[in-house]
Order: sequence, then structure tokens, then C-alpha cells
Amino acid sequence: MKPRTLLQKSSLWLANLTVGGLWGRSLAPHQQRNLRWFWFDGLFSSASDNIMINFVSLYILALGASEAQIGLMSSFSSIACAILLLPGALLAERLGRRKLIALFCYGGARLAILLLVFVPILFKGPNLVWIAIGFSVLRDSFTNLAYPAWMDVINEIVPIEGRGRYFGSRNFIMNVTGMIATLLAGKLITLFVTNQGYQIALGLAFVLGAFSTFSYSHIRAMSVPAVTLKGSGFSLRKITSMLKGQPQFIALVVTAAFWNFAVNISSPFFNVYMVHNLKFTATSVGFLAVVSILSTLATQNQIGALADRVSARRLQLAGMLMIPLLPFAWLFATQVWHVAIINTFSGVMWGLYNLVSFNLLLASIPHDQVPWFSAVYQVIVMLSLALGALVGSTLIARWSFIPVLIVSGACRFLATAFFAWKVHDPPQTVPAA
Repeated sequence: MKPRTLLQKSSLWLANLTVGGLWGRSLAPHQQRNLRWFWFDGLFSSASDNIMINFVSLYILALGASEAQIGLMSSFSSIACAILLLPGALLAERLGRRKLIALFCYGGARLAILLLVFVPILFKGPNLVWIAIGFSVLRDSFTNLAYPAWMDVINEIVPIEGRGRYFGSRNFIMNVTGMIATLLAGKLITLFVTNQGYQIALGLAFVLGAFSTFSYSHIRAMSVPAVTLKGSGFSLRKITSMLKGQPQFIALVVTAAFWNFAVNISSPFFNVYMVHNLKFTATSVGFLAVVSILSTLATQNQIGALADRVSARRLQLAGMLMIPLLPFAWLFATQVWHVAIINTFSGVMWGLYNLVSFNLLLASIPHDQVPWFSAVYQVIVMLSLALGALVGSTLIARWSFIPVLIVSGACRFLATAFFAWKVHDPPQTVPAA
């Protein structure tokens, strides 16, 4: 009797968790079904994505890439993402079949992962590295082309009154599975002397991604009639007209451009530096990635409560004052435990920054134009990431990782100074009587 009671309690706990708690259990059956499938989509996609994020650059490095080529790969991905975001939004609007668009694009992204696994088998010679880089960029491109359609579907299936609870539950399981997958992949890679460990890890990422796509395919979302979208479009003139009278948004865009440029001068090279210069194993790299995630998880509740009492601008400025110190801390890192300390601090500071910067952005744009203002902002961010990676590639090819760290840290401080000077607290919106 007791095992059955325990099983029943476990089933009830899981049923509540997958729909965001008791709130979700009060929804209609078809809504609960969608929330559950989307929850499992997050579970598997996070595991797959964390393997790719932490190890694809090391895999391509093992295939013979230089540090400069790794930087170029990051730059190419960011450029492709910037180019495809607005067409992705227009595609979702004009066709209306948002779920099918997302499924097609994510299917292409998963296929690119599978092709990466077989690159050393199918290709030889000096072009092998560039082909691998091409497949990695293709994966990122398909993912970003799907993003607007994916967002539309999620906006439909997750009721607004329970999004905090639901995404809290979904983000929790995504962080857990992301940590497990990262540690497992790192261990697998370390067990093999050749590239086989990386190929097995990426094969696991493909399988987990396929389960994610399978889960997403079971979501029942409406197709928007194409006739209702006639005449939609976007142009440079429309962008200019939109930005008139929006000094706060323009200041945020300029800050984001400078900030992300500064960050991406160094960010593509940290894992490479740990393996090439510090001689860390893939297991250590995976462990250190998990340290960042854990420190973020451990402090998110406290940061969230603080954000309800303190203005988003003040908290973002606090984060921006601390984050530029991180590259300089790497100048003294030689052991795994040194980087673990840096990553613990990094997880807290970046968790703070990411939480409040999104809130400040939403509060600084017109509420009736959120999709297009967000798209413009994201395009600028992607282009600045691409430029940062390009500059970082040039610096690391000519000198070493140390100058890259110094330049990145200095530019981050300059971006912080501009933010403090030009970005202000947005006016409080008062509901209409």
C-alpha cells in the first residue's frame, strides 16, 4: 500500500510540475496537454543545446581549427541570426502556419547537428574545418529563423496569468537537464583520446533534440489565416519612423550594441583557452559550466525579490559595474578551482543582469509595438556580437588571449559609462481610469 501511495504522490507531483503547479491543473484539458508537451520540449531541448553550447567549439578545435576560426564561427553565426530574425517574423505573419514553420526550422537545426557528427568521416583535407563551421552556423541559422514563429505559438498556448509559475517550472527542469547533459557529455568526451568522444556527445545532442522536436510536434496551435496579415511588412523607413521620439530605447540599443560587442570580443574563446592553454579536460569544462548555472539558480529568487523593490536601471548598472572585472580575473586563473570561483561570481552577476535588462527593455518600448521593437533590438545585438567576435579573432590571431581579455574588459567599462550617462528610469505607466 505504501509504495502505491508513494507512486501516486510522485505522479501527482509530476502532473503539477509539468503545467506550472495547481494553477495549471485548473485549465481545460487541451490547455494542460499543450503545457505538458511544451514542458518536455524544454527538458530535451535544454539538454541538447547545452551540449552544443559548451562543446561544439572544442569539437571543431579538435578537428584542426585555429582560435581565430573559432571566433569567425561565432561571428558568422551572429550575422546569420541578425539577417534571419526579421524574415522569420515576416514568414510567420504571411504564412500563418507558425507551428509547422517552427517544426521545419528546428528539424533543419537537428539535421545540422547530425551532419556535424559525420564530418570527419565524410570529409577530409583543409576544407574539413570550414565545412564543420558551416554546419554549426547552419544550426544556429535555422534556430533563429524559427524563433518568431516559436514565440507566437508560445504566446498562444501559455495563458498570461500563469506564465511566471509555468516558466519557473519549465526553466527549473531546463537548468537541471542542462547540467546533467553537460556533465555527461564532458565525461564521454574525456573517455576517448580521438574525436569519437565529441562525435558521441553530439550524437547524444541530436537524439535529445529529436525528442524535443517530437514533443513540440504534439502541441496543438491554431494557424493564423493569411488573409488577416495582408499588407504587413517592414522597411528602413518604418524603422526610422518607429524610433522617432524614443530616446530611451535608442540609448538602450546603443548601450546593448557596445556592451555585446565588448562581451563577444572574448566570450568565444574561454573554453578554447581552458583546453589549449590551461590544459583542462572536457570534464572540467563541463563542470565549470555547471558551476555557473548552479550559482545563478541559487540566487535567482533573492535577485527576483530585490528587483521588485529596486529599479531595474539601478540593478542593471550594478551588474554592469561588476561584470567588466571578470575578464581581468582570468589573467590570474591557472587551476580549475580558480575558474570555479570566477564562474560562481559570473553566474550571480549575469543572472542579475539578464533578469533586469529584459525588464528594463520592456518598460522602455511602446506597449503596442513590442514585437517589432524587440526584433530591431535583437538584430542590433546580433550584429554587435558578430563584430565583437570578428575583432576578437583578429586580436587572438595577432597576439594572444591576454590582450583579448584586457580589451574586452576595458570596452565593457566604457559601455557601462554610456549606460550610466544616457539610460534613465522609464516613466511609470498609469493604467487608464
